[in-house]
Amino acid sequence: MSNTVILVALASEFNRAELPPHLSVVYTGVGKVNAALTTLSAISQYKPKHIINFGTAGGISAHCTGLVKVGRVIQRDMVAEPLAPRGVTPLSNGPHEFISGHEGITCGTGDSFVTSHDQWLHDKEIDVVDMELYAIAAAAHRMGIPWSAYKFVSDNANNEAANEWNEKINQGESLFLQELKKISLV
Repeated sequence: MSNTVILVALASEFNRAELPPHLSVVYTGVGKVNAALTTLSAISQYKPKHIINFGTAGGISAHCTGLVKVGRVIQRDMVAEPLAPRGVTPLSNGPHEFISGHEGITCGTGDSFVTSHDQWLHDKEIDVVDMELYAIAAAAHRMGIPWSAYKFVSDNANNEAANEWNEKINQGESLFLQELKKISLV
């Protein structure tokens, strides 16, 4: 068993067959609930020392293209005002952001596909948006396991996002494999 588990939302984003057998790939499904539950299950089953998340993301910042490494993740869809500001879970003592420990961009996770401008994303300096990473990072944090994440910017989080995402869903696979080689996992 490998000391690293790779979590990916969909098999169409990354083909497990491209990896050597010692690396475990687990498909979480789409969204924060699926990602949290699957992450906890993968931790229980594989007992990893490190978790890597790979997947597609919508680009908010113009400088984010291709494969990007995530340094910080926050929730973009926790809106419980006036109990707490957007992005903060009210009545919770837990962290409201997670830091990977690596240099990288900021990801905003939410259970919606971003297809239009949202000034809050710019105000919070969010570079990309996805639908799973915050939940993966939260589960890893709770279990004391370091995490890292790589996102392939598949679309521009605008009215063409769905079409762009469908066309580019697996185009980040080779870039992610190259990154895995750089960090000596492949």
